[in-house]
Amino acid sequence: MKSGKRRYRCLSCNKTFVRERKKWGTPWQDFKDWYRYVKGRVNREELGDQRKRSRQTISSRFHVFLAAVVSPELVWNVLPPRKTEEKWCYGVDGKWLHREGVFLVHRDITHKQNLWWSYVPSESYAALDNDVKHLVGLLGTNTPASAVSDWKRAIQMAVGQYFGLIPHQRCLAHVIRYSNTLLPKRSPLLATRHLRAIGKSLLNVENVEEKGQWLHLLTNWGYEYGHLLIEKTVVPSGSRRKWWYTHGSLRRGWRLLTTDTNFFFSFLTIKGLPKTNNSLEGVNRNLNGKLGDHRGLILSYQVSFLSWVMAFSRVTTDTQLKQLWVEWKRRRL
Repeated sequence: MKSGKRRYRCLSCNKTFVRERKKWGTPWQDFKDWYRYVKGRVNREELGDQRKRSRQTISSRFHVFLAAVVSPELVWNVLPPRKTEEKWCYGVDGKWLHREGVFLVHRDITHKQNLWWSYVPSESYAALDNDVKHLVGLLGTNTPASAVSDWKRAIQMAVGQYFGLIPHQRCLAHVIRYSNTLLPKRSPLLATRHLRAIGKSLLNVENVEEKGQWLHLLTNWGYEYGHLLIEKTVVPSGSRRKWWYTHGSLRRGWRLLTTDTNFFFSFLTIKGLPKTNNSLEGVNRNLNGKLGDHRGLILSYQVSFLSWVMAFSRVTTDTQLKQLWVEWKRRRL
């Protein structure tokens, strides 16, 4: 048939008919199975054995969840974050989906709650501005007392605009990771290896005295090897430039460790402010693992799957799972 359906004919009475497949809804049991599947507690083969269905049937029943993205607004309305009078720290980071966009996660680091998430083309100010604007509207007066981030300019601007001049810790893990990239471990330059060691020791600073010692090491390095930072190499003829800096990576490593150093140590004066963004790094690692376990999803399904991972991170009881299912099904219909 032109419609793509198959027509059947009875050999006894010659009656023709089209087989109508039964269209199931979204039963509560399917939603519970989807929850267990997303959380990694069961796979499709195990579900097939339990439900007496094929893997293809299980996938068909799960398709409705991947096709309908669960929004953070829906989850917030059903399962709002726990509110306390305790001061809390805000963090934001992104999980890149190769080069096709980034999945942004906003998190209450103090209470380990995922507050908001979105899929955006890049970690631009426009994307962060839109997310934080929605988040502030939901938070009301319960705004964060501090923040920690990887120090991208867009994040600094968004935090300053919507949360005010709150203490903002620069993630030391990101600083050290980038300095290790710029300053190779087996560099032939002794200056590079020394500066790399100073950068790695930044994470060991625990008090004001050790902060002073670390800054002293950095100052001494500048006195001993500072001449390398201004050393230039003449460019061969035929190039537009006449010269460039001989040790470009060393200069960038030095600039990394000497720019905005006060924000390296905000955690020393603010109680409860972490020195790293490891809470969000753990979330990103979990998202990476989830996508690795379900390789082959198209981009839209990857975004939908990660949204369900975020939504289910709020669920702790069967009652909360049932509330989420009822609201999701109501909005879908």
